[in-house]
Amino acid sequence: MTTVGELGENLVADWLQLQQWHILQRRWRSGGGEIDLIVLSKSQAILAFVEVKTRSAGNWDLGGKLAINDRKQEKICQAAQIFLSFNPKWSDLTCRFDVALVSCQKSSLLALPQFSLDYPCQLREGYQLQLQEYLVAVF
Repeated sequence: MTTVGELGENLVADWLQLQQWHILQRRWRSGGGEIDLIVLSKSQAILAFVEVKTRSAGNWDLGGKLAINDRKQEKICQAAQIFLSFNPKWSDLTCRFDVALVSCQKSSLLALPQFSLDYPCQLREGYQLQLQEYLVAVF
């Protein structure tokens, strides 16, 4: 069964692909940490390491923003360095660290409007997910 976090990652991955990003890795793990999405923009020569935070209404951490603390940032940066050491062909690209904040709520709807850049929302496995904010080059 897919977790709510994975559903949020899938929403963000779908949205990024619509914006011409190529998904290189999902949930890439190293000994020091995990990166939710590693994406490439060939046209801009940018490699983005994306942290996805999926939260339900009334969460304690501002939709996931507070969860991206100094320790989390350090772990993601270390994992990115390890990824680049294993994949030197990407090391000359401009790298950045993005954060995607996704809201999640249980839903009894059967369908939502068609997924688009203007309405990044999906209905999956009984949940309505919506990209609330995509923060570019956060750290």
